[in-house]
This record gives sequence, structure tokens and C-alpha cells, in this order.
Amino acid sequence: MTGAGAPGPSGVSDPGPAPEDPRRGWDLPAFGGLARTTALDEVVVRVLADNASPMTLDGTNTYLVGAPGTGEVLIVDPGPDDPDHRQRVDEAIAARDAAVRAIVVTHHHLDHAEAAAAWGRAHGVEVVARAGEVAVPSTATVGDGDRIGLAGLDVEVVATPGHTRDHIALRLGSGALLTGDHVLGRGSSVVAAPDGDLNAYLTSLRRVLDLGPDVLYPGHGPALREDPSAVIRYYLEHRSYRERQILALLAAGARGPRALVETIYAEVDRRLWDAAEASTRATLDALVERGAVRIDPEGVAHLLEP
Repeated sequence: MTGAGAPGPSGVSDPGPAPEDPRRGWDLPAFGGLARTTALDEVVVRVLADNASPMTLDGTNTYLVGAPGTGEVLIVDPGPDDPDHRQRVDEAIAARDAAVRAIVVTHHHLDHAEAAAAWGRAHGVEVVARAGEVAVPSTATVGDGDRIGLAGLDVEVVATPGHTRDHIALRLGSGALLTGDHVLGRGSSVVAAPDGDLNAYLTSLRRVLDLGPDVLYPGHGPALREDPSAVIRYYLEHRSYRERQILALLAAGARGPRALVETIYAEVDRRLWDAAEASTRATLDALVERGAVRIDPEGVAHLLEP
């Protein structure tokens, strides 16, 4: 979720210019322009769920991952338990003459995980996730650095907590990184309190930047090929800019999260304000952890003297 920052009140230090999203100059499909089923490379197929919204963008990207000719694939983020979506996924599996080896879920949010248990039972396979509650009782839990068995392709689990505490990405031997909601094809990811943790999210972004992926396959929106590292750097700069906006506003007087949202996100679709407020609370929590802000019993944030 992105939005232009409003200038601070008179006398408040300027947070500086908003960072420029490098994707604005890329030749990406327009919103609503993603095909339902797309072979992204020789090992990854994207099947788009029909659940587009301001929060899910074009819809949830379900991925089939498997080396050609091996006869097996992983389903990554099955998404909503929708019969039409499942039929399209099953057709894509059949087109590869493959069987499902496992269902992998990047995090527990329903737009990614709702169908996991049912599809796992239907295919007779385990659900693989960081948190066991994703598909009780059939989840095989994994941690950072674990490998998920798949013929002909290395699939490494990369812990990327922040968007949620159980978030993982998948690093493929092909050089691709399946990012879930850690990095999106459009806009920026919501880090919403209390499940989201901004400081953890920033650490995870820096780790992904260090991995140097060749392409990012996000949980929502188009694939990011042109300069994946530039997008990750933009995400870091965007979060830093949001922090500076909040600090500048708090320098002019204590404010609650909603009041901050009404100024910072004044030009953003109001349907996104609740998510923006949850994200703002996560930013305030991160600033409290760093000793820059205190929050009083009424939930109002106060800037602390350096």
C-alpha cells in the first residue's frame, strides 16, 4: 500500500522527498491485466485466484513449482478455497503431467492459506508452513534454511518474518524467490500490528536484498524481473520515509494513529485507511522499541527527546 505524504505542519522538520518506485518505469501489466494461468519460466507457473480487491491487488498468486519432466510439483499458496480456482490449478498440474508433492504456505493469512487443508487432503500430501496452525493437524513445520524435497530443483526456505511472524519465502535453485506478501508486485506490503513486526520486516528485507534474487515472484501482482534489488531498496526507503513523516508530525504535537493516517494518507483510497492505521501502529511500535516515541495509556504517541 502506498500513498503520497502530506507536508508537515509549519515549523516541523521536512521528512524529505518521497522515494521513487522504480517499477513506475517498467513495462508491467496494468492492474487487472494478469492472465489467469501463466508459465513464468521453465519451473514456475502462476495461477491467479479470482479474489481481487484493494488489499489482494489482482488476486492471490498460486504457484506451481517443479522441474520439467520430473512428474512432480509443489503448490505454493493455494489461496481461497474456490472451486473454479482449484479447477484451473488442477488443469495446470495435468498440463505438466505431474503429481503434487506438497502444499506450501508462505503465511497464515486466509487469502493464501484457506484452501491448504482441503487441497492437502485431496492430493494426499502434507501442508508445509512455518506455523503448525495453518492446516491442523497435517502441517509439516519448517524453519530457515530447510529444504523442501522436490525432484530436480533445490527449494530453500527463507524465514522472512515481519508481515506476519510466520512468514517464509522460497528460494529456488533457478535464482527466483517466491516472496509471498514480503514484497508485492504492486505497491508495498502492509505490516499490521499486532501480528506484524516492522523491525523484523526491515531485517528480513535487508536479508532478501543480500540474497540477490534474479526475479521476484510475489503473492500478489506481477513478477518483478527488471531490477529486483531496486524494488527491495525502494521498500526500505519507503519505510524510512514513512517513519520520518510520523516523527515530523509528532514533533508538532502528540497524535493518535488515526490522526496520523488522516494526514499521511490523505490522498489514498479511504477503503485502505484501516489497513494504513494498523501499519502506522506497527511503525509506532517499532519507534517505541528504538526509544524514539512513547505511547500513553490512551494510545496517543508522543515524540521523545533525543
